[in-house]
Amino acid sequence: MVLAAALIGILAAGQDAPHSWPDYRGPNLDGHMAADALPPLSWSEQSHVRWKVPVPGRGWSSPILAAGRVWLTTADPDGTRLSLLCFDVESGELLVDRVLFEVPEPAHRNALNSYASPSATVGDGRVFVSFGHEGLVCLNATDAEELWRRSDLPCEHLEGPGSSPLYFAGRLVLHLDGAEQQYVVALDPASGQTLWRTDRDPALLDGVQPDMRKAFATPVPLLVGGQWQLISTAAEATFGLNPRDGEELWRVEHGGFSMSSRALTFEGAVLVNTGFMRPQLWSLQVSNQSADESGSGVVVNWKATRGMPTMASPVIVGERLFTVSDGGVASCLDVRSGELIWKHRLAGEYSASLLYGAGRVYAFDREGTCTVIAADDEFRELAVNVLDDGCMASAAAAGDALIVRTRSHLYRLEESLPRSAKSR
Repeated sequence: MVLAAALIGILAAGQDAPHSWPDYRGPNLDGHMAADALPPLSWSEQSHVRWKVPVPGRGWSSPILAAGRVWLTTADPDGTRLSLLCFDVESGELLVDRVLFEVPEPAHRNALNSYASPSATVGDGRVFVSFGHEGLVCLNATDAEELWRRSDLPCEHLEGPGSSPLYFAGRLVLHLDGAEQQYVVALDPASGQTLWRTDRDPALLDGVQPDMRKAFATPVPLLVGGQWQLISTAAEATFGLNPRDGEELWRVEHGGFSMSSRALTFEGAVLVNTGFMRPQLWSLQVSNQSADESGSGVVVNWKATRGMPTMASPVIVGERLFTVSDGGVASCLDVRSGELIWKHRLAGEYSASLLYGAGRVYAFDREGTCTVIAADDEFRELAVNVLDDGCMASAAAAGDALIVRTRSHLYRLEESLPRSAKSR
């Protein structure tokens, strides 16, 4: 609870907290709605839709909320125009539709990806929008005025961009793990100036083919012995970095590449995904002591080796970890031991991160179906809801409402009853 409170203070600073979703995994970076939120259990195109608005172009970035607005990025399907969209959270009115970058010769992207996949983030009244190597833009969250931009952060993504920026402790941190260069950079959020840059150890990727050097992960902070660390997952290894200067504190080598599922933290442990080819989930116990044979202070608690995702980030509820693999295998594990509690195959394929609220886990698939599961020790399907188009983006929360981006529209889903009449 102390860590959660600390993160809320750091990430939501200067924001409208009741309707703030400053990062694609929420104010605590864990996919949790507010403890008292009462999201809808069921919906359709005909029910519990407060508003629905079209989203032009092709973009998989997740919605984030700040200053009463929903912020998204999008792109022309061919990647020549990269744009920012902003909607009013109450009405769905489109407030901003602005081209930020024009790209004469877009790089290749994977057929499953888009040119606008990194999600924006918010900090100190500013919105930070990334399009990978094409550039990063900072805007004022109240009037969308551009404050600064960077277009000099090279990264050969090969399959299109994916890593989202993290605003943390007065720094904007971004992973740039491509085929030719792999590094982490921290920028001054007020000016965009580089505060530090840490290059990955080239020896770690020696002999590794270019396509297997890339990664699409987004960092998370972890409090260790009263000091913050940045957990930075890349191809072949996960690193602990000092957020002040980027110094590497430790590393754990686990293999894999192209991971995009985001790490989670739990009681001093970090749960990291190893990515392609065979995704595993590792629980790493991090300390400020040299507790293992290598002297890194990191111990592997457990490894889950079957049915793990490469894309959809898991969610922790109490002492249970809920995951959904790319192919729809839902699992519940004991977060301390890694013991499998249950496993159940869902229909569909999954990219969007899991969302938790009101005792339920929400899993959105690529074709428009959301399966709602009880966050219990037995698998219980509570509802299956269908929208007209699929979800590549992760859902956000605005109080009791769900803000859901499909491939073609943005929705505000909400119970029709007043809050006083709602029940779980």
